[in-house]
Amino acid sequence: MIIRDYRVNDETGWVRCRTLAFLQTAYFDNVLNKKECYENPAIELVAELDGQIVGLIDVEYEIEERTVCSRGEGLGGMIWHIAVHPDFSRRGIGQQLLYAAENKARRVNLNRFEAWTRDDLWVQKWYEKMNFNIVDSYYHVYFEENEMNHRIQSNMPNLYLVNAFTHYVGKDIDQFTNNKRIHQCVCFEKSF
Repeated sequence: MIIRDYRVNDETGWVRCRTLAFLQTAYFDNVLNKKECYENPAIELVAELDGQIVGLIDVEYEIEERTVCSRGEGLGGMIWHIAVHPDFSRRGIGQQLLYAAENKARRVNLNRFEAWTRDDLWVQKWYEKMNFNIVDSYYHVYFEENEMNHRIQSNMPNLYLVNAFTHYVGKDIDQFTNNKRIHQCVCFEKSF
């Protein structure tokens, strides 16, 4: 297996790898049909085995403080995507991708990474194993059908809300216990 810079012709393999990896997480509904482009510089790496993309990491980074990351001093990078194809999981590929990204980050004078994830304990434990610390959180609250009654409404004529995806930053999460889907989103940070 080799870890190398992402190339444009990797896009199909990148999308396939990310989609299959994310299907096994609380981010299963965050499906992309093309690779994202970033406003700022980015470290974009893939793990390739026998011509197949089996892992990836994308880190958009700052050239001016707090333009990508929300915390800390100095320049940081946001891990937007890290994924390992499920057929190749538990082989250390994610760790190797992270270490390769950290090495590149140091060369461009970054001093930390941030990463947001939902409430998958195995993902959170992986970040902790990689020496990340929890620094912030909020909730993704989904409203579907009857869950929206008298809670979320539209003032626009002829517009009827069917579903809603919201960010909740308050403390009274118990008010949403009847909602089918609530995910705590956790921000991890690692200094290096």
